[in-house]
Parts: sequence; C-alpha cells; structure tokens
Amino acid sequence: MTQKTFQQIPVAVLDLAPINEGSTTTESFANSVELAQHVEKLGFNRYWLAEHHNMPGIGSSATSVLIGHIAGKTNSIRVGSGGVMLPNHAPLVIAEQFGTLASLYPDRIDLGLGRAPGSDQATAYALRRTLHSTGDEFPQQVMELENYFSDKPVGRVKAYPGTGMDIPIWLLGSSGFSAQLAAQKGLPFSFASHFAPDFTMQALQLYHQNFKPSAALDSPYAMVGVSVIIADTQERAEWLATSSQQQMFALMKGEPTTFQPPIDDLGSVWTPREIVMFRDKLKSESMIVGTPELVREKLAAFINKTRANEVIVNSPIFYQEDRLHSYSLLAEMME
Repeated sequence: MTQKTFQQIPVAVLDLAPINEGSTTTESFANSVELAQHVEKLGFNRYWLAEHHNMPGIGSSATSVLIGHIAGKTNSIRVGSGGVMLPNHAPLVIAEQFGTLASLYPDRIDLGLGRAPGSDQATAYALRRTLHSTGDEFPQQVMELENYFSDKPVGRVKAYPGTGMDIPIWLLGSSGFSAQLAAQKGLPFSFASHFAPDFTMQALQLYHQNFKPSAALDSPYAMVGVSVIIADTQERAEWLATSSQQQMFALMKGEPTTFQPPIDDLGSVWTPREIVMFRDKLKSESMIVGTPELVREKLAAFINKTRANEVIVNSPIFYQEDRLHSYSLLAEMME
C-alpha cells in the first residue's frame, strides 16, 4: 500500500464552540470566528461544527445558525456540520436550512449527518423525539432529505430553498451502521475516531469493502476525526490536555460542566483508579498530545493505518492563544 504523507491529504477543523468556565457563549462564538479566520489563512480545508444539547460546555447546539455566522465571517473555507443529528429534526427543516445556507454561501456548505441524538434520553424527548426511537429510521430520513435536494423531488411537499441544490451530504458515525449506509449510498463517510477509537478500523473496513459508486462519488472517500493538542513542549501540551480530560470525566459521570481550565494535579480531582483509566484512554492513536515532532510522527502513522482521504482535527484547548498556536503548529506540518 502506498504510504501517504501528511502533506498529501486535506485537513479540516472540528469545533464544538467550547464555553469556558468563567466565560460566556458570546465569547465562545467570538473565539470560533477567530479560529475559523485563523485556519482559513493557514490553508485548512473545511470548518465543521457539531450538534450537541444539554451540555453547558458546548455552544454549537443551534448548528445551522452558527454555520451561517462562521461562513459570513470567512471568505473561502468550506463550512458545515459535523454533524447535524438528523433524528432530532424534520428532514424538510434541514433541507430548507441548508438550502438557505448554500444560497447565501454558494459552493461552501457541507451537510454532515449523524444518527445519534447528541444528547441524553430526556433531552432527546424534549427535542420532540420519542423515547422509543433507536435511530433505525435514519436511512429513511436520509432518503427523504436527498429527495428534497433532488431536481425532481417526489411528493407534494418541496423544500424552498433546497430543491435542485447540490449540497454535499456526508454520513457521520462512531460505529458500523453509518459506515455501511454510506457505502451503500456511495456517499463520503466521516468516522469519529476521537470518540470511538476502538471501532475505527472495523467501520472503515466496512465502508471500503461495501462501497458502491454513485453520482456523488466514484470511489470511497473517508475522513477520520482525531483530537490533537500541540505545544512547544511536551509538558505544556500535556498540561493543556487536562482540560479535555476533565470534560471527558465529567461526561462519563453524567455531570457535564463548562470547559475547565488546565490543572497541575489530576489527583486533586480524580482517584488513582480514575487517573489510570484516563491514561489508558490517552494512549489511543486518535488522541495525540505533544510537541510538533511527536504529533507529526503519530499523525502520519494514524493516517496510513486508516487509509484516510482527509483528517478532521479537534483541539480542545482552554486558552484561545494556545488553541490558535496549536493549529498554527499543525499547519506547519502541512507545508
């Protein structure tokens, strides 16, 4: 198999619009705009925002609204959803929203679709889904959405704007379900490796083995998500990573919080057993923390192992200056 270098594939950015402890949502969105403008200048390929709900540390719940805001503050970078959780919405509404976005920002909007609620069960119910929904209706919802975007949609209801618009649809996933659906439909696929690292290779194998060419794609196109925190020293990178570790721990406990500042001693908030558990998680190939030299080596190995066509990077860093610097260091690897 031909080895890919990091410089040979596009690199995208995934933003959850983190709301920092002691800060506001307004500041979070200002930081996202600054980051989007920064990575656009650095040559990143696309900028995606993810739908989550009932999480005080994540500000991207109204995903399509924030996509429009970011697209309006940038010039050329593709902006999209990573993703919109389709079971939370009527497909017609998403078709109209993204038809509107694509009309405002032609050839710049991506529509990534997920089948999870992006929330807990109670929040899913508040979003007007039923408590018994399993996501099994996702293929039918995708088909309905594709129909709204087609040149000759079937049925009395049409999406205006939306009908006849060429908006790239991606399927997102953290298991094999969406991988197989993307393969069957001949759509690009993005796997949340940073969220479900143990299932990465299985899902990508399913996608490649079952892919059927379509009007959208002649051959498979897979993007993998990876968490990357880069700093000038290993110590600084590992210290910055404690913010993300605290966030993961809070979510595992079912007690989500605002995004916390780094801490010097994990033992001040975790038990020794919890520290061991998280150190094991940090050994994942899809969470890379360190100096540029270390990250370059590990990221290149990850790209070659997954045969990724593109990488989407999330850098959960509390301090905006450090977050911008991490992406600057990443961009130097792309040159």
